[in-house]
Amino acid sequence: MSENKFRLALCQIRTETDRETTMRKAERMVRESAQNGADIVMLPEMFNCPYSGKYFKAFAALGHEETVKEMSRWAAENRVILVGGSIPETEGDVLYNTCFVFDRQGKQIARHRKIHLFDVDFPGMCFKESQNFAQGSEITVFDTEFGRMGAAVCFDVRFPELFRAMAEREARCVFLPAQFNLVTGPRHWEMSLRMRAVDYHVFVAGCSAARYEGFSYECWGHSTVTGPMGEVVCTCDEKEQILYADIDLEQTETAKGQLPTGAALRRDLYPVAE
Repeated sequence: MSENKFRLALCQIRTETDRETTMRKAERMVRESAQNGADIVMLPEMFNCPYSGKYFKAFAALGHEETVKEMSRWAAENRVILVGGSIPETEGDVLYNTCFVFDRQGKQIARHRKIHLFDVDFPGMCFKESQNFAQGSEITVFDTEFGRMGAAVCFDVRFPELFRAMAEREARCVFLPAQFNLVTGPRHWEMSLRMRAVDYHVFVAGCSAARYEGFSYECWGHSTVTGPMGEVVCTCDEKEQILYADIDLEQTETAKGQLPTGAALRRDLYPVAE
């Protein structure tokens, strides 16, 4: 593809309770994506670890370094840019929900530690991510052969200020590994992706895990890519699969020309992320 065009593959994997089973499955999906022409391959949030407080620290204790090494190898062997979903990462005694990104040579080019932690209390579902993870503190953008991209993780999508900050830093596509649930998923998932896309005229790629029915945390699935005018480029259901999207980043510039909201910002009246 050209400099501004690429094929994206979203690997909607079902995370198993056995790490090695999940890792081998993820490797196969990355390979299949590359064989089908993907330039950039994306994995979901906590792709190698069941999304449950019961597992976060136990899987982190196995060490994140081996998973990082394997993702680097997948990227290099398949000659793809790999957005490695997120995994439990340890630094000393602190645990982060972290997305690592690798170039086609397997070099790590970005690391995003989830900034906004998922602490909610719905009838029938209470989840406190802050009981396990520390907050990240950096806005993440990175350069690729296709231009500048951004990374965020799941609950980060609810904070438009973060997405404006990435757009201000010239990111034209934002990758969002995620695991929305059966409460918020049907209500907010697609709407959130579309709003962040249209707000800042960027592509937003939301890669979810596949649903694990009967597990303590059942995610919504429905991986989705939205375009710079808020349109749904592609989406899927809750089952395990690979979703493909052909992205033309020139559309971001077209949208900015047609609807130049950035130029209309009243920076003299309200603070704007720089």
